[in-house]
Amino acid sequence: MLLDIVTLFPGICAGPLRESIVGRARERGLVDIRISTPRDFAVDRHGTVDDTPYGGGAGMVLKPEPLFAAVERVATADAHVVLLTPQGQPFRQALARRLATRRHLVLVCGHYEGVDERARQVLVDEEISIGDYVLTNGTIAAVVVADAVIRLLPGVLGTDESSVDESFGRNGWLEYPHYTRPAEYRGMRVPEVLLSGDHGNIEQWRREQSLVRTAARRPELLQRREETGHE
Repeated sequence: MLLDIVTLFPGICAGPLRESIVGRARERGLVDIRISTPRDFAVDRHGTVDDTPYGGGAGMVLKPEPLFAAVERVATADAHVVLLTPQGQPFRQALARRLATRRHLVLVCGHYEGVDERARQVLVDEEISIGDYVLTNGTIAAVVVADAVIRLLPGVLGTDESSVDESFGRNGWLEYPHYTRPAEYRGMRVPEVLLSGDHGNIEQWRREQSLVRTAARRPELLQRREETGHE
């Protein structure tokens, strides 16, 4: 995958996208990440990328000229351009899986009061929000989306099964509890079924625990699953 991030603050991306699984995926050539900024395309000598909104009001709006130029510079014919904005559709695992099938993904980071509406109308294929809250800028959200998408690319995780059996994976439920050595710690024992070696019983226990945990913590996930008719 080719991943472009268009942001006023490239430094926010640098650290998180160099580390851990994402960093190793880049080293192995599984994803090519490029970071660019509209500041390089400002049309005046002061490098202005924002201006006051027509009609008045608080805050500043990203100007169309540098944003158009920045996105058009990186976008290929098959690029899928996503704007990170609180007004976008909620970012969920199913959406991450869909974005992971794209050959070229461009994440455009909003800032200030947002972007000029003309850029939204012409440049953007879809809009995404990572939650019902407002961040200082969309670059933080872009890093979250990038991480969630990249880890789903073939070969990025140690085993592709890891992304199937985790929370929001194959059945859309929360993941079951995990335990590791020692078998007893401070009087708390690992459930006997996990020590039994009976893989059929272990699978059944994990499914039951996943259902119980989802019902207790995120019951809306069960309702959503029923509404979509998934088994």
